[in-house]
Amino acid sequence: MSYDVVILGLGYVGLPLAQQAIRAGLSVLGFDVDEHVVKALGAGFSHVDDLSDADIGEMLAGGFRPTTDETEIAQARTAVICVPTPLSEGDGPDLRAVTGATGSIGRNLRPGMLVVLESTTYPGTTDDVVRPLLEQLSGLTAGIDFHLAFSPERIDPGNASYGAHNTPKVVGGYTPACTEAAAGFYGRFIEQVVRARGTREAETAKLLENTYRHVNIALVNEMARFCHELDIDLWDVINAASTKPFGFQAFYPGPGVGGHCIPIDPNYLSHNVRSKLGYPFRFVELAQEINATMPAYVARRAQNLLNADGEAVRGSTVLLLGITYKANIADQRESPATPLARQLAALGATVAYHDPHVRTWDVAGVPVSRVDDLESAVASADLVILVQNHREYDADHLARLAKRFFDTRGVTTIREAHRL
Repeated sequence: MSYDVVILGLGYVGLPLAQQAIRAGLSVLGFDVDEHVVKALGAGFSHVDDLSDADIGEMLAGGFRPTTDETEIAQARTAVICVPTPLSEGDGPDLRAVTGATGSIGRNLRPGMLVVLESTTYPGTTDDVVRPLLEQLSGLTAGIDFHLAFSPERIDPGNASYGAHNTPKVVGGYTPACTEAAAGFYGRFIEQVVRARGTREAETAKLLENTYRHVNIALVNEMARFCHELDIDLWDVINAASTKPFGFQAFYPGPGVGGHCIPIDPNYLSHNVRSKLGYPFRFVELAQEINATMPAYVARRAQNLLNADGEAVRGSTVLLLGITYKANIADQRESPATPLARQLAALGATVAYHDPHVRTWDVAGVPVSRVDDLESAVASADLVILVQNHREYDADHLARLAKRFFDTRGVTTIREAHRL
């Protein structure tokens, strides 16, 4: 049997991509090294927020087949790498999953195949890491015997407006012919394909997108600190500034940044600049410093709120509402709630949490209990901190119930609540 595409890495990026390809009539093979993930998908169970079990069932009915057998990669005309690239200890990307997936393709690469890397990484990875490994293992030459390209993933978990099919897809090939091959592939099931000059431009475009957000979030996070000291309502400031119809885009402060993209991706660019050019990318490094210290800042504000009422943080019960990195999803990757819980525990607080999307939460070294009766827990806690504003929460109602309510998302309207 032959497949139009094999997608390597069946997670938050790979599965939505597979879904759209299946819906467009493409035959799709899914490859993952995690046997538990493959077995669960084969049985019709989803492990990502954006796809339900019914969605997986629909994909299976459409011919989607997950596997752990890398030899089946040889049956596909296109191979797309969608594996994670976490930060290594040196703040550069950990490419072990990328090289592992590349090795699986290289051992099964056939002439005429298209290979696309979607995993976020530093500029030059496609040409300098993926290409040599593919060529070494296959004996084939990129741009001559097979096509090679980079296309950054733009998956936004929980976004009901933009998904894989209607978010423009950037592609950059090792050669112009490689770019056209990748554009032709994605054009079969994605509405708009944007051609970049090459792989490095496509890789850097992804980093620029998230660095832009990272820096602007850091700007308002720093403003939140001095606006609080100067008794200025930053949320009102942002609302007022947002009325300008040109030259301004609203960003909002919060308890920190989370997810795979914003706290991680800009570091790839900063690491690349330092390692290859020998000097710092100062904007990125300053933004990282500001955003990374927000959980500690929130913990200090919590301590001050208790102190103002003659209460010690040590021995107090602090309830965290919403511990995911983004509203209305279950994804906890890089969530600021985790360092916040550690900071509060270090100050002596007893930390509890409520989240309608998370049944268990493991904060290494910190005992954190989950509460089931939301209103009772809010009323009894010494301090309630709204970390993530899920749609299930009525923030104003909860703020009225609470002894003290600290809103880090700026959604409450009652005067009794304290806002970041």
